[in-house]
Parts: sequence; C-alpha cells; structure tokens
Amino acid sequence: MKTFGLIGYPLSHSWSASYFKEKFRKEKISGATYRLFPVKDLENFRTWVSQNPGLCGLNVTIPHKEKIIPHLDTLHEVATDILAVNTIKISREKEKLLLHGYNTDAFGFEKSLEVHALAIPENALILGTGGAAKAVAWVLEKINCPYMQVSRFPSGENEISYAQTDEQLIREYPFIINCTPLGMSPKTESFPPLPYHFLNPRNTLYDLVYNPPLTKFLEFGKAAGCKIVNGQTMLKFQAEKAWQIWNE
Repeated sequence: MKTFGLIGYPLSHSWSASYFKEKFRKEKISGATYRLFPVKDLENFRTWVSQNPGLCGLNVTIPHKEKIIPHLDTLHEVATDILAVNTIKISREKEKLLLHGYNTDAFGFEKSLEVHALAIPENALILGTGGAAKAVAWVLEKINCPYMQVSRFPSGENEISYAQTDEQLIREYPFIINCTPLGMSPKTESFPPLPYHFLNPRNTLYDLVYNPPLTKFLEFGKAAGCKIVNGQTMLKFQAEKAWQIWNE
C-alpha cells in the first residue's frame, strides 16, 4: 500500500484527506491511501520517514513550509526561488532515503487566477509573510503585479503593519490576498485587522483559507460588493500537481 499524507499542526481544518479519498474513489485508484500526520516539530522527521517505508509523498502545511527545507535532499527550482515547500516526493535508492522538495502552492494559486478570470490588478496587498505568502508573491512577480506585504511585525522594505493600512492603500492596492490562517476552522470568528469600511466594488478579496468556504474576511468583502474568492480552487490545483509529482 502506497501511503501519502499531510504533515503540519494543527490539522483539524484540513480537507486534504477527504479530497484524496474522493479522488481515489472517482478515479478507481487502488493501492493508495492518504493520511493526516499531526507533526508539532521536525526534529526527528527523517527518522520518522525512514521508519515508514510505505510513505511515498507528503504535503506540508502550517507551520512547516519553511522549516522543512533543511531536512530535504533536493529542492525544485521553484521551491528554491520561493524558499517554501508544500510537497515532498520520497524515494529510496539502494536503501538510501531521498527527500525532494517542491512548491505546488504557486502552481495552484496561478491556475486559480485563470479559472476565476481574475484580471491582473495594478497592485496587490499580501496579508502575511509565511510560506504561502511567499508562493503568492512569487506568482505576482511572475505576472508583473506589484505588491505590498502586510505583517504584524514588518521587517522588510516592502512590508507594512496592519496599522498602516488606510483608505488610500485600499484604493491603490485593490487586490487583497489573505495568506494568514486567520478565519480558518475552528477559529472562524477571527480575521485580519483591516479597515474593511473602506472596501468598494473595485476590490477583489482572495482568501487562501478554504475551510470555511466563506470566512469573515470574505464576508466583509461580499458586503462591500467586492469580488471574492476562497482557497478551494487553489487547493484542488496544488493537490493535483502534487499527485503528478509523486507519480512521475
């Protein structure tokens, strides 16, 4: 039995196991299973993988997308550019364990822009600076969309604090992408601290959170007449890309 799965912590919000279970059923894929592995830290990660010979591939989520890199043997060029990994291909050659890191978040986000017919905006606001935010930033650079990042603890020249977001910024950066876990189940009442009363129909709000489908962040956008998109389409595309990588 080939085993695939998701590592991160916590994992109560994840739909990945359900997605792959349904995929295996629909496509009549036998001899494969997908499991959730709640992993708090990565100290013994390679040992754990080596002790599970059936493991063939893993997805990686919060909080390990950046921390996982030192534990890997190779990085695909996109993952090298982004410096975040959400997919690992596991191979064993002559009893040697080899872990290969990829980033399929970028692929998923870019494909979702096409599916939802989101025109390239003049400027974008990225909420958060973690691994998912890095993948989104990489795509925006690729499509020549200038962006600003909003962080609780801004440190770079292209980063600002939430307190610095105002009416002018909301107007000048109409595409707002939530790359934080705020609003994710089970903490569905949380949301990024933005001046939502300045939103208008010119704004597009994209939430990488997919559970629940309508977060507070997106509710505020919907009430203001904004175009809203959740992370379900991105999840699907990144998962399918991961499956392709695992089975190449």
